Amino acid sequence: MGQHLLGPHVVGTRVVVRRVVRGERGPSGGPAMTDLLGVCVAWEPGPAGLCVVRPEQGPDVTIALADIVSGKPVPQRPSVRERVAPAQAQRHGFALFPDLVTTPIGAWVLRDSPTATARRAHSVLAFGPSGVDDDVEQVLAHYERPIAAVLSGSAEHERLLGSGWGPESNDGDTLFQVAGVAQVSRALRKVRVRGRRPGLDAVLEDRVPGGWASVQLGDVARGYAGFADDWVGFGGIEVSAPARRQGLGLAVLAELVEWGAELGATTAYLQVLDGNEPALALYEQLGFRTHHRYCYLSPSRRAASVRGSAG
Repeated sequence: MGQHLLGPHVVGTRVVVRRVVRGERGPSGGPAMTDLLGVCVAWEPGPAGLCVVRPEQGPDVTIALADIVSGKPVPQRPSVRERVAPAQAQRHGFALFPDLVTTPIGAWVLRDSPTATARRAHSVLAFGPSGVDDDVEQVLAHYERPIAAVLSGSAEHERLLGSGWGPESNDGDTLFQVAGVAQVSRALRKVRVRGRRPGLDAVLEDRVPGGWASVQLGDVARGYAGFADDWVGFGGIEVSAPARRQGLGLAVLAELVEWGAELGATTAYLQVLDGNEPALALYEQLGFRTHHRYCYLSPSRRAASVRGSAG
């Protein structure tokens, strides 16, 4: 009936469709029309063609192609987890370190752990402005070896670079990735985890009940997870060199996902270095998408000298 950008190519994508409502009149006396937003699940061309749209709520709606007035594909609506601010997502990650001690500097967070070795547990989370005038000076005074985690390309990133800070290591950006727990669980079943075999059963230890657990597969594979506020995160997934490419890392992840799901987790997250293409490809297969990217900076000797002058 009208001009639109719809067709067989939109099957599986989100669309908005304006259509005539047969048998009803609009305010001006002409045919009534209504808009429908949802995913196009079928398109049957021809004189008696049909378009089937699945709205976010309610049953599928079948529309005669002759009744379509206008329509077009629209971007997918970001999931709830993707709308979480990066700083808040990072705070969920605190659960990965049960003994983490946090100290605020305005909106920044100093992080310390007596046992963890990861940079995330020994750096300032500097996502966004702190709101404190001497924030950098406090960071320099707090750490023996100051490290700042900043959103790549952010104002804080540029500010610290301009103050003499630089990359903390040769690593690229760190990608914070998220996915739905149910989606990851289904994907793990599809790839047919092969790590369950006689003599190599997974041993899960819930060391902090309801908050932190680890999984061990003999002496060849291990990993841990932290749970808080219906988010479950994974870290330290390692497989010894001789046992790689046997699905053991996925076996560890599957156990940890199940642990999180039993606690009620709906969002899964992990962090991986940009450039680690094999890991990124695997995580994408499991449903993970990059939520945000960040990097670690440390001060040069010139910048660190502020610490001494700060007393």
